[in-house]
Amino acid sequence: MDRDGTSGVAVGRVVGTEDSTPLSFFVALAPGQFVQLDDVVVCDRPLPNGDTVAVAGVVSQIRARHEGARFDSDVFLVEGGVLPAQTTEVAEVLTTRVEPEVYVPPLPGAEVRRAEDKDRDQALYFDQMDKQLPIGVDHRDEPLFANLEFIDGTRGAHVNISGISGVATKTSYATFLLFSLFNSGVLGAEAINTKALIFNVKGEDLLFLDHTNVRLDDRERERYRRMGLEPRPFESVSVYAPPRKGDANAKPDVATRTTGVHTYYWTIAEFVEQELLPFLFADAEDERQQYTMIIHNVAARLKVDGQRVGDDGAWKIDDTTVTTFGDLCDLICDRVEDDMTRPMWAGTATSTGSVHAFIRRLRSAQRPVGHLIRADVKLRPDHQAGTSDAKVTVVDLHNLHDRAKRFVVGVTIRRAFDEKEASGSARPLLFLVLDELNKYAPAQGDSPIKEILLDVAERGRSLGIILVGAQQTASEVERRVIANSSIRVAGRLDPAEAQRAEYGFLSATHRQRSTIAKPGTMFVSQPEIPVPLVVEFPFPAWATRPSERGGPPPATDPAVAAALPDDPFDGIAPSDPTA
Repeated sequence: MDRDGTSGVAVGRVVGTEDSTPLSFFVALAPGQFVQLDDVVVCDRPLPNGDTVAVAGVVSQIRARHEGARFDSDVFLVEGGVLPAQTTEVAEVLTTRVEPEVYVPPLPGAEVRRAEDKDRDQALYFDQMDKQLPIGVDHRDEPLFANLEFIDGTRGAHVNISGISGVATKTSYATFLLFSLFNSGVLGAEAINTKALIFNVKGEDLLFLDHTNVRLDDRERERYRRMGLEPRPFESVSVYAPPRKGDANAKPDVATRTTGVHTYYWTIAEFVEQELLPFLFADAEDERQQYTMIIHNVAARLKVDGQRVGDDGAWKIDDTTVTTFGDLCDLICDRVEDDMTRPMWAGTATSTGSVHAFIRRLRSAQRPVGHLIRADVKLRPDHQAGTSDAKVTVVDLHNLHDRAKRFVVGVTIRRAFDEKEASGSARPLLFLVLDELNKYAPAQGDSPIKEILLDVAERGRSLGIILVGAQQTASEVERRVIANSSIRVAGRLDPAEAQRAEYGFLSATHRQRSTIAKPGTMFVSQPEIPVPLVVEFPFPAWATRPSERGGPPPATDPAVAAALPDDPFDGIAPSDPTA
């Protein structure tokens, strides 16, 4: 840090009435000076050998009081001029960096100055980050950064975000991080081939990432530019939605975006060949081992005993051709119940009770999942969500039953994981953005989806798959998924949840502040910085709902676009109250 002492304005001196330690100290503010929470300050400590140690830290708490008063009611006497007293303000500072690393306490009386420019960068370790990823701004609109090496797998990977639904802005922050990755230049030439796979679980908010946001004002644009980012929507976005139930043409089930949307589904042949049956039972976490054996036995028999027929993904077993999921369920139930075929399909060691339990749960999957597994429509070339045709792929789940959501998430992530594993290279990177992580990788129980997410958390770093997971309560998510996340973020938290061990990266003060944090404020912890950064991120430059969109997207699936009605929003000005 600068040794001339001229960088930054002097704000006060280290007090002598409180213990000063190498890890924290207190600063009495000079008359006319003030500091806020999260301000960065620095002071110098001379050593007997003539060297100087610079101790920098972040303001974590501030208190003001009357010196000379003894009782609460004395405040009236002081203000009336009857009782002499002096108002003092003292700030507590948590040490972030000591340079050189000689851990000695600041001495009472030492001048403390606000860290600016080079001092600030050194205090927050920004000077040691070869690849700085903008993650937001501080309360002075100065840019804040994360070390990309702890995200891209070089020294660590994965981001986990917690917070109350609707207040913590978890998904908005996740998409902002993606935008920063793609547009800040931190990825260099790799940005061209880097991909993102986003699961949209609530409403249709993420279906308009490629539209400008008409609510973005000049102040928010300036905050982007302070971070070296140009405010604009995402480029190269592909949207996938499930087919509408009962629609013979399998049109996408979306209400507000009717162009540029692919319909995703799996053919019967793909369901059998890829052995996707276990993903229908992802919520059966407490079933007995025999129940699991039936699932895998049936999946194997379907594959061995049948063959693909036709061009639309039908499957034939013996003389039976299966084109709908209902037909497939009928065939499976007949085989596991039949005395002749049961030993091969259900297994010889399974009980009648286990067989009946399997059948009940398979039948219960017909209604929520049946329209996603089919061979009764003309096969479309892009009927599975993939990352090959766009930089950002959005998979819409919001209209699906929870059981169908689990199926889609599990199967889609497994496909992406298998493709990355087969490529044999960690580059290009693939970012997976998944909200409601507690549903897919819960703290208790096991399921195929949880196994896939654990693989991503534990081996994804070496494969170039980065999980950006979000949930309301980190305490309900599998511990190993959280533990493998190098970057941890908390928005607005429930007071009881904030006290859980999963938020040990927050100090007592930060935990208290997290319960009153406003939308757009996040607490970001990263390995290099010993205290979490309090980050404000700008309003999205891309539309987050239909009324915010500034223009129509290009159609990315001509076959689907031709079969759909005209976009009802075309020709309506963004400011029109009917839009």
